[in-house]
Amino acid sequence: MIARPGLRLALLAFTQLIVALDYNIVYVALPDIGSALGFTAQSVQWVVSAYAIGLGGLLLLGGRAVDKLGARRMFVLGLTLYGVASLAGGLAADSGVLIAARAVQGVGGALLTPATLALIYRGFAEGADRNRALGAWGMAGSAGLAAGSLLGGVLTNYLGWEWVFFVNVPLAAGAALAAPRLLPADSGRVSGFGGFDVPGALLATAGSTLLVFGLASGPEAGWGTVRGAGALVAGAALLGLLCLVEWRSRDPLIPLRLVRSRGPATTMVVIGVFQGTLGGGYYVLTSYLQPVLGYSALHAGLTFLPLTLVCMAAALRAAPMMLSRWGIRTTLSAGMLGTGAGIAILTAGMPMGGGFWTLLPGSLVWGFFGGVAFVALFAAAGAGVAPQEQGVASGLATTAKEVGGAIGLAILVAVATAGVNAGAPAAEMLDGLHAAGWAAAAVTALGGLVALALKPAPQQQQSTTTPLEGITS
Repeated sequence: MIARPGLRLALLAFTQLIVALDYNIVYVALPDIGSALGFTAQSVQWVVSAYAIGLGGLLLLGGRAVDKLGARRMFVLGLTLYGVASLAGGLAADSGVLIAARAVQGVGGALLTPATLALIYRGFAEGADRNRALGAWGMAGSAGLAAGSLLGGVLTNYLGWEWVFFVNVPLAAGAALAAPRLLPADSGRVSGFGGFDVPGALLATAGSTLLVFGLASGPEAGWGTVRGAGALVAGAALLGLLCLVEWRSRDPLIPLRLVRSRGPATTMVVIGVFQGTLGGGYYVLTSYLQPVLGYSALHAGLTFLPLTLVCMAAALRAAPMMLSRWGIRTTLSAGMLGTGAGIAILTAGMPMGGGFWTLLPGSLVWGFFGGVAFVALFAAAGAGVAPQEQGVASGLATTAKEVGGAIGLAILVAVATAGVNAGAPAAEMLDGLHAAGWAAAAVTALGGLVALALKPAPQQQQSTTTPLEGITS
């Protein structure tokens, strides 16, 4: 029996909630994880970056797997890996095991994310229907961030940091078990692995890993060391070699027609900027609330709620309406510029004696425009792409998102901790956090200007269907 379209979209949105829940839940627990497993102030970002590298390095291969082996197969496999790695992360007794578990979790996400997006892109016609579906998907992600803020604080406070990983296990298992009943079956024929660009996948993974490793290690090991500049140079060289391999390949990991045009290239740049400053902004806010102000994990989680609740409403309601009325280019540019303004207002609301009320105005502005920008970015990523290439298109978009996020986080952590020694007074830490916050705001606003390079599209027709009625079999 084929499930109703609304139930399919509900399952796809639920998987986005799981991924977003894990993203925010980990941020709230970072101080406790660092203390328990012996991370330094600089190295604790690897709890986030290891996941981003595993995900970002393999997303392009995951996107190809979705197109060649089937979206539902990769959806179930990705959820399985995600759940098993979450269990391993919760059981980790040292930092190395946790980082490895997070990297494997990223591999699961590298299959799950493009499968989810491809199923949405293929199930909704481009235009108002897809915009509303992406709005529902983005709202679920914002709900995950909101739940992660609160749940992370509750779990860390009362059960321990391990439970921020254990909570993913039943959620991933339930979604994997529901998939065969709710999602359309894949074609019986698969292309096999012969068409996969394995050299391209290896170069993309190694290059992005070395690049982010160099950015993450530089502040601690020194920028002139092998771990700093050496890793950066090697990573850049491998990514340059990747471009050459893709140019000569008969079946490239990255079809060049998808990145030659101005639209996809601009979208990937803006996605990378958005996620990089998002991760950096969350790091700045968490560090301000806990190490500087001394908030508990639960109190910090509650402070995140206004931002994420407003983001939910904007993604579900405002973003689809703005996209249908203004088109992708104007909506995306406005969303990015507004997000930059929100981060700036938030940074200005971080005095030594501040708290919830000084942060509230910036949280509301950031939340609203961030929700609009998120939906607009993924509407841009799937625009004009053939159904049989939606997997690799979503892989390109999410690669830019995750690698950009890891690189942006590494840079902003370096800015925030430059010249700050372990055990430094709160006032000294706050100076670094302010510098990182202003940098994040400026770069985000610059991303809004870059978005204007997208070609304007004809105004989209309104549709009378609701987000849960628009999927086709």
